[in-house]
Amino acid sequence: MELAQALGRTIPFASHLGIRLKEKGGGHAVLELDLRPELMNSYEAAHGGVVMTLLDVAMALAARTLDATANGAITVEMKASFIGTGQGTLIAEGRCLHLGRQVAFCEGDARDKAGKLVAKASGTFMLRHDRRGPVEALPRKA
Repeated sequence: MELAQALGRTIPFASHLGIRLKEKGGGHAVLELDLRPELMNSYEAAHGGVVMTLLDVAMALAARTLDATANGAITVEMKASFIGTGQGTLIAEGRCLHLGRQVAFCEGDARDKAGKLVAKASGTFMLRHDRRGPVEALPRKA
């Protein structure tokens, strides 16, 4: 399933990176990303910002699966620990550990296809319930 289809809106940066949704539901989400040369650092491993973005989206989506009325999630705080280097395809799993009325606490991990741990993360997300339209409908600056 397309990420935008699952979210009901587009995340342009996630689409640009090529993040794909593998599964979601019940406070859990799994995403996948094929690493390309432009997503690598100078050591030919996944750039830390790319890994953090993948984890950010996985955790936010995991939180959203617990609230059908939420139309977005905003990252309030996020921490990541980099454990290994990422090569090939990365798989990120996000889990929502606690959801209050509006704030969710989540954790996630990123691994390569062989299952080697690349990074672990935790984050706090504020779920949105506004009526603001999709990103595509927002006015663009010239």
